[in-house]
Amino acid sequence: MSDSRMQPLGTGDRGPAVADVQAALRSLELLPAGPDHEEAAEAAVYDEATALAVRHFQQVRGLSVDGRVGEETYRALSEARWSLGDRLLRYDPERPTRGDDVTNLQDRLHELGYDAGPVDGVFGPETETGLRTFQRDYGLTADGTCGPATLRALRQLGRKVVGGRPQLLRQSASFVESGPHLLARRIVIDPGHGGTETGFTFGETTEADLVFDIASRIEGRLAAAGATVYLTRGRHQNPTADERTAFANQARADLFLSLHVDAHPSEHARGVASYYYGTGSGASSTGGEQFANLVRREVLARTGMLDLGSHPKTWDLLRMTRMPAVRIDLGYLSHPVDRLLLLDARLRSTIAHGVLAAVQRLYLAPEADPPTGTFVLPATGSGV
Repeated sequence: MSDSRMQPLGTGDRGPAVADVQAALRSLELLPAGPDHEEAAEAAVYDEATALAVRHFQQVRGLSVDGRVGEETYRALSEARWSLGDRLLRYDPERPTRGDDVTNLQDRLHELGYDAGPVDGVFGPETETGLRTFQRDYGLTADGTCGPATLRALRQLGRKVVGGRPQLLRQSASFVESGPHLLARRIVIDPGHGGTETGFTFGETTEADLVFDIASRIEGRLAAAGATVYLTRGRHQNPTADERTAFANQARADLFLSLHVDAHPSEHARGVASYYYGTGSGASSTGGEQFANLVRREVLARTGMLDLGSHPKTWDLLRMTRMPAVRIDLGYLSHPVDRLLLLDARLRSTIAHGVLAAVQRLYLAPEADPPTGTFVLPATGSGV
């Protein structure tokens, strides 16, 4: 089931893979106890109760809620089984340890004033560095391994950082230190889908083509303002989510923006929504949250589209990027009004202008708050 090409499990599916999912749901007390022998595993059925439990789990974890178990939901189920203290935690560059126990460790280190990197449940080099520093300061063996002695120390100490989220303080300091300009900024724009995966299609119009066109317009505007801009794909490519995040990380990007349009069977579904990494229980990308709000508001103010808000999600596309990352859904191609707007090249240029304004506000005027949709970079303010 760990194969990235796994077919999603859904209602009516049977077999050991379904039994594995149900066992994970039982361990989380989302399903009642059931048989545990091998014959039962072969006969396990993905029924409505299982689908309902999966939907509940997806909602709580900030995943796409569809009641089906694809790779991302299966991985989240596996991670949710671990509590801090269940196993030794250490950095493995080949196969990074993931789990709720890692999230708890990162949270605890941050509360004590140690920078453990993003609270993303992935034991990476930043978490190891934060853990080693903590161990050294408290007279423990600074081996970067969270074992019994380190756990005892973590549990005995009270919280030291108060008055604000450490992640927010660090990211705000990073914005200040880097200076008020877009020169040398690396920004990655990610047009969704691509290649044979076209996304939603209406007539000859595809989601993949629309967002690539918008991405190209954003690229031009940001480059003219002095930023270095990369697209994650060409017109006919479709990288995986892992490849897109790896590209952004390798480029050492300052900002990541993924573009999509949406579709829904409901005739009432329309509007613009933005998403940033967050669990809904405190752990979040504060820079991502700030940019998600800015870019959504600037696009809405210029297009008049319906506001669907900004929301925390734990999608890997947002979680595995090492910089503030946002996904924005720019309307519903399935809705006649949104579709008419999106098919207008002038509207797509307007969206690009809104994205540029959001980036400028994020970096050039973080302390100012002009009315949304009115921000214009001063002629002498950026050096470009």
